[in-house]
Amino acid sequence: MAAEAEGLRLPKGFDLIAEDPELGPRILQGLSDVEDRLSEALRYTDALADVAARHLMEAGGKRVRPLLTLLAAEISGGINASVIDAAVVTELTHLATLYHDDVMDDATKRRGTDAAHTIWGNSVAILTGDLIFSRASLMVSELGSRALMTQAKTFERLVLGQLYETAGAAADEDQLAHYIKVIEGKTGSLISAACEYGSHLAGAEEATIQTMVRYGELVGVAFQLADDVIDITATHQASGKTPGTDLREGVPTLPSILVRQSARDGDEEARRVVELMDRDLSSDQALTEAVEALSAHRVTRMAWDIAYRWADDAVETLAPLPNSTVKSALASFAQAVVHRES
Repeated sequence: MAAEAEGLRLPKGFDLIAEDPELGPRILQGLSDVEDRLSEALRYTDALADVAARHLMEAGGKRVRPLLTLLAAEISGGINASVIDAAVVTELTHLATLYHDDVMDDATKRRGTDAAHTIWGNSVAILTGDLIFSRASLMVSELGSRALMTQAKTFERLVLGQLYETAGAAADEDQLAHYIKVIEGKTGSLISAACEYGSHLAGAEEATIQTMVRYGELVGVAFQLADDVIDITATHQASGKTPGTDLREGVPTLPSILVRQSARDGDEEARRVVELMDRDLSSDQALTEAVEALSAHRVTRMAWDIAYRWADDAVETLAPLPNSTVKSALASFAQAVVHRES
């Protein structure tokens, strides 16, 4: 069947699902149900709360976390009402973090539209994120004690990941190891939770749940590492955002960490790249020069190789699962997240 229905399209890497005459329709129907429940969950009687909370949801998004929740369920007992609600919880939690992240990063765009804080101010944006977190907590409270524990642990890891990023690495801490710790918290934790929700609520055995939890963690880190490289290699047209946004905002990413390490190790070319990175990047010309220099340096290829290894590890983690279209699709997705342009 076609890879879309009622306006929904499966992200890159899930062609196997779209081609499956039984699984494809089930997944697309599940995503449609998730979209309906998202719209319901973000409806408020207060006019400001309603329009602000729906702002990023209506801007779109790949819905990767809900999709992984549904696929994790298909590994075992299949999609049910609780799985749909859990999928909604993962997207609500993700949306809430975006409101907060954009304030902290002073980002002006998100999903091709104006960031919430540029419209309503920082306070409203932060409070809107809190509102969405609250709605996610309310929904997950009806899914049982394990689901509630999963959400609590995930929320803690999300906050700690942001805290680690804000505080920076300690003087005696390896910068790359610190960064991996940051993205394990900020990105890996929620994707891992999505896989745990789906498999647990579908009745999977504990060994299967833990396999999915580990897969989600690994593919989540691979996803973010690939994003880091795409930030300096993608065109604006492909990514929807200005290349080098992280550089301009001073956010450490895998390529910038690697080039700084190379500079400290005596690489003169890396030192020149760092000098360009450390200039005032407020002008488009200065940013373009820094982005092009970093993109051309060998550390960019090294960064891709690191992302590939995390994706390969995610695929290997799936080995204990029985062969199925879902397993193959999960493996394909792990590779797709590190072979993309946006």
